[in-house]
Amino acid sequence: MKIGFIGLGNMGGPMARNLAKSHNVTGFDTLTKPENIPLAQSAAAAAKDADVVITMLPNGDILRSVAAEIHPAMKAAAIHLDCSTVDVESARAVATQAETHGLQAIDAPVSGGIGGATNGTLTFMAGGAKTAFETVQPLFDIMGQKAVHCGASGNGQAAKICNNMILGVTMIATCEAFVLADKLGLDRQAMFDVVSTSSGYSWTMNAYCPAPGIGPESPADNDYQPGFAAELMLKDLNLSQIAAKAADADTPMGQAAAALYKEFVENEGGAGKDFSAMLPRFERRNRG
Repeated sequence: MKIGFIGLGNMGGPMARNLAKSHNVTGFDTLTKPENIPLAQSAAAAAKDADVVITMLPNGDILRSVAAEIHPAMKAAAIHLDCSTVDVESARAVATQAETHGLQAIDAPVSGGIGGATNGTLTFMAGGAKTAFETVQPLFDIMGQKAVHCGASGNGQAAKICNNMILGVTMIATCEAFVLADKLGLDRQAMFDVVSTSSGYSWTMNAYCPAPGIGPESPADNDYQPGFAAELMLKDLNLSQIAAKAADADTPMGQAAAALYKEFVENEGGAGKDFSAMLPRFERRNRG
């Protein structure tokens, strides 16, 4: 396939490089100029004549702006595959705009972080027409290990923010439990051995334990250098609450998690740390 790839940062760059091993990829980014990817002079130039245009962008406003630039330049029936994590409303608006230009659209945010992008092991959550999903399935197979079709346009974003709301809430609960265990005199390894094999089992405990030296290796063992940055968790939790408000859904735990990560990132040194650094955050605090 001929592919245009717009947004070549920490995630988009490795994804584009993996695709370039077997497809004709032309990239564009306003800031980053990765090696081994031919670059166009503009987003529209990267999109021209492409079978698929992939975008990996920071937020919904930028996605809308880029879509307005590239859709008129894309050839009829081409696919706009957006892998950004944005609000559901923006994803659906871009899909509608694509249709007016005779294009197909898929919103497919990813899970797996920079490591997954580099190693080609991402998970994609996709919304849009099933036929378009099937057309880009070979690209998902190169960039990731799994792609799930979640339904209509916007449902990929819905799946991502629901998943990450669970992740944020669960990480906070896991960190709180470790600190409570410490103050009750319960050894961390003993707690892990019990919880990881009983009803408290979770991904944040078993696969990504926030306590250094406990369980499989995680960012906690590297001074909480980001695997998934606290700022990105805050972004996703904020998106979940925007969606909850729009859908009139009661999400008190998601709302509380968003507030805690906001305080952590903006006022408690969490910026630049992994989202599991909530554990030392709770260690520093008393019940207030």
